[in-house]
Amino acid sequence: MRLDAAAEEASLFGHAPVAPDATAAYGEHPDQVVDFHLPRDPAAPAPLVVLFHGGAWRAPYDRRHLSPFAAHLAGRGFAVALPEYRRGAEPDRGHPPGARHRAGRWPETFDDIAAVVDRVPRLVRESGLGGVADVDRVVLAGHSAGGHAALWAAARHRLPPHARWHLAAPPPLRGVVALAPIADLSAARALRVCSDAVDELLGDRLAARLPFADPAALLPTGVPTVLVQGGTDVDVPPQVADSFAAAGAVAGQPPRVVRIAAVGHFPLIDPATAAARTVADEIARLAA
Repeated sequence: MRLDAAAEEASLFGHAPVAPDATAAYGEHPDQVVDFHLPRDPAAPAPLVVLFHGGAWRAPYDRRHLSPFAAHLAGRGFAVALPEYRRGAEPDRGHPPGARHRAGRWPETFDDIAAVVDRVPRLVRESGLGGVADVDRVVLAGHSAGGHAALWAAARHRLPPHARWHLAAPPPLRGVVALAPIADLSAARALRVCSDAVDELLGDRLAARLPFADPAALLPTGVPTVLVQGGTDVDVPPQVADSFAAAGAVAGQPPRVVRIAAVGHFPLIDPATAAARTVADEIARLAA
C-alpha cells in the first residue's frame, strides 16, 4: 500500500545527511561546490553519475537531502558527483531576506548547471579520483528541479549559437536519467508546479527566456534519455513528464518513460524504497 505524500516526504527527510568522500570547488561562490560519493574498492574506475538535487530552485533546499541517495548509488558501484548550485536570491545583493525562498536566479542558476557538467571531469582528475571515477562514462541524473537541470544540460548544443551556455557539439554523455523532472516548463507553468516556481525562475522576461530554459523546446538532443515518474506524484504531476515525452515523439526522439504506480514524488530518491532501486537500475543500463 502506498504511503501518503506527507509520509513519503517524511521518510526521505528522515534519513541523516551522509558526509561525502571528497569535495571540490568549481567556482568562487560558496554554493559552487561538488561533493563526491565514491564506491568502495572498485576493481576499475566506476561510471560517474552527476546528480542534481531538486527543491524548486529555492535556497532552503540544498544538496544534503540527496546525499543518502548519492551514497546509495555509490553502494551500487557508481561514483557520484553531487553538486550545489545557486538558488533563490542573495540578501547581500540588496534583496530582502525572504527573496531566498524565490525559485532560482537568472542567469546564475543556469551558469552553475553548465559549469558543473563542463568542469567535473577536470575536478575528478585534479582531486586524484581518476582511479575511482570514469569520466568517459558519465550519466546525468537529477530529481525534480534537478531533473530539469540534467535534461537542460544535455541539450545545450541545441541552444542558439549566441546563447551564453551554447555548446558546439552534444556533451559526451552516456545518457540522462531524470526523476520526476520539471521537464516541460510550459506544462509545469500551466499546472502551477511548486507554487509557480517556473515563473519565479524566469522572472519578468519569462517569454524571452523560456525558449533558452525549457528542455522540451530543445529536442531532439540525440542523448539517450530516461524519465522515471511516480504515478501518484502531486508535487510534479505525471502530466509534466508526459508532455515532455510527447514533445520528444514529435521531434523524433521519444524518451524511455518508466512510470512507477502508487508512488509519489520522494520515493524515487529514498534509498529505503524499491523505487530508488529501479532508478539505480536505469542508471546502470545507460552506463553499461
